[in-house]
Amino acid sequence: MAEMVTYLPISSPFIRFAGRYVDEAFGVAAGYNFFVFEAALVPFEITACNVIINYWSAEVPVGAIIAIVILLYGLINVFAVKWYGESEFWLALGKVILAIGLIFFTFITMLGGNPTGDRFGFRYWKNPGAFAEYYETGALGRFMGVLQCFILASFTIAGPDYVSMAAGEAENPREVMPRAYNAVFYRLTAFFVLGSLCVGINVPYNDQELIDAFDKGLPGASASPYVVAMNRLRISVLPDVVNALVLTAAFSAGNSYVYCASRSLFGLALEGKAPKILTRCTRNGVPIYCVGVVLLIALLSFLQVSNDAAVVLSWFVNLVTASQLINFSVMSYTYLHFKKACDVQGLSRDSLPHKAFWQPFCAYYALTGTMIFTFVGGYNVFLPGKWSVPTFFFSYTMIGVFPILYFGWKFLNKTKILRPEEVDLVKDVEEIEEYTRNYVAVPPRNAFVKYFDKVFS
Repeated sequence: MAEMVTYLPISSPFIRFAGRYVDEAFGVAAGYNFFVFEAALVPFEITACNVIINYWSAEVPVGAIIAIVILLYGLINVFAVKWYGESEFWLALGKVILAIGLIFFTFITMLGGNPTGDRFGFRYWKNPGAFAEYYETGALGRFMGVLQCFILASFTIAGPDYVSMAAGEAENPREVMPRAYNAVFYRLTAFFVLGSLCVGINVPYNDQELIDAFDKGLPGASASPYVVAMNRLRISVLPDVVNALVLTAAFSAGNSYVYCASRSLFGLALEGKAPKILTRCTRNGVPIYCVGVVLLIALLSFLQVSNDAAVVLSWFVNLVTASQLINFSVMSYTYLHFKKACDVQGLSRDSLPHKAFWQPFCAYYALTGTMIFTFVGGYNVFLPGKWSVPTFFFSYTMIGVFPILYFGWKFLNKTKILRPEEVDLVKDVEEIEEYTRNYVAVPPRNAFVKYFDKVFS
């Protein structure tokens, strides 16, 4: 994505590139898949908010919490959208501080800096062990446990798609976007790897509170596994602080997804790929009907009223994971078409603002891996005694919907897959190059802003 986006930084790039470099119908299917991906995360975060609130009290009705959160999302996205960017920046900074704080918490407590004085170190890697068995026992069970971890990890790995969405509005994108992609890759990798390491250090996989949270939907561990570790170490107050911060992060994430999903649908409507009525906006430029559609999808969070929270969360995880893996498959396949067009049309990749390494092998590897895990993601529903219609539906719906959208649009509009020599590699490029030549950087307002930009750029 970095190579394509830095060459042509436009809004909603990987969706538009899919239509521009592969097939218009492919871009339509990718656009709707991305919309479903974003929209499905809204009820997921609402359900997560309810789980966290239940940590303090289960007296508040589930339906009331869900209704209040949906109402707040509607009010914020319709009436307070002008503060969206500023608020999300500071909330995102809070998430980073929370993640770093929990890493330091792990390091301090594992060395004995806790009320019990227990210097537990890597004890839980030996007892009960580093590899949990899943469904089966022995080596097969441990393999299935690792496979399940990979499936869940594919839910959390996001970043390049979000960075790409900002390309059309970024200042000096050909200079800024390569740094942004590198920062996302290294920082997310660091946080994910260190976060997973910390959870494995803090909590044994056979902890009863952890098991009850995932199997029975009981409060506590579902909010944060770090809370389990704090309870085990008899640490007070800090669990409430962590859960409060996690609640803020979950609410903020849901609000972001309402914004992103509504704008994705709005973009499809502007291009004539969604009903025209969805282009209608308020005086402040808010696509009111698109926001309404997203909030209607958010009503799926009411599934939690009649089901365990853990079960509902797993449903949305399955749906989002499948959509996200399809997104990455689309990116990889689109890049292969882009590279082939560059080779055929004589556009040297050495002349691009950013050149990806080990291509096209990395793209083939990504395409193969994401496609395999798209189908493997819901495999446990086929295990004896594990069949569940909702789980199957949430795991495999988008696998069926994507080709229906693709072939349906292709049939109705008579589109075709573009040959390498037919791909348009020059449209809008001159405007970007002129902007880059004439760009003058704005100096920071003060020393604090200069230092802050240097740290986070």
